[in-house]
Amino acid sequence: MRKLGMIGGMSWVSTGMYYRWINRGVQRRAEPMASAPLLIESLDFRPLFGLDDEADWDRAGDVLVESAKRMEDAGAGALMICANSMHRLYDRVNEAINIDVLHIADCVGAKMAKEGATEAAALIGTRNVMTESFYRRRLVAHGIDLMPPDMAQVGEVNRIIYEELMAGEGTRSSQRFFKTMITRMEQTGAKAVISACTELDMVIDVDANVLPIFDSARIHCDAAVDWIMGDTEA
Repeated sequence: MRKLGMIGGMSWVSTGMYYRWINRGVQRRAEPMASAPLLIESLDFRPLFGLDDEADWDRAGDVLVESAKRMEDAGAGALMICANSMHRLYDRVNEAINIDVLHIADCVGAKMAKEGATEAAALIGTRNVMTESFYRRRLVAHGIDLMPPDMAQVGEVNRIIYEELMAGEGTRSSQRFFKTMITRMEQTGAKAVISACTELDMVIDVDANVLPIFDSARIHCDAAVDWIMGDTEA
C-alpha cells in the first residue's frame, strides 16, 4: 500500500470522519486487520475559518503549503486536503510540491459523470463552496450541469456548518432544515444533490432523501483508498 498525506483539522470533526472512512475502505479491500498508511497533520482551525479577503486567504495558503511540504518531506506519495472550502487554495498547494493532490471536486465530478447524474445538480456547502467559481468550475469541467445557488438559503447553511457542525453538534432542527431544503430543490427541478461539506453527514441522511445525494467526502475517501491500494494515480 502507498502512503497518503492528509491536511486536516479543518475541522477536527471532518478529519475524524476521513480517517474512519479511509480505514474502513482499506479494511474492506485488503483484510480485516489492515489499516491505511497515512500521514495526518491536524492544523489549528482558528486562523483558517471565516476568511474574508484575499490577504486572509494568502495567509491560509502559506499554512497549507508549509503543511504539504512537511508531509512530502516525510514520505507521502500523494496528498488530500480534508475540507471542501479549503480547495480554494488547491492550485497554490499543488504547484508548491512535487507530489499530486487529490482534488475533491474532480473526484465528485468523475463519480457523477460515471453514474450519469449530470443534469440539474444542486450544490450544498459553505458559502464560498456554494457561490464561488473555484469549486463549481471543476464540476462543470466533468459535464455536471449545476443549478444556481439559492441565495435565500446560503446564509443559514453557512451558519449551521460553522456554528454547529464544525463544533461536533448536529441538531434536530438542522436535520429538518436540510430535509426541507432538499425537498424544495427537488420541487424546483433538481435531479441530484452534492453534499460538499464533510460535516453535513451529521444532518443529511444520504439514504433517506427524495434525491440522490453525492457525499463529496465519502467519494474523496473512496478515491483515496483507490490510490492507497495502487489502483489509480492521483
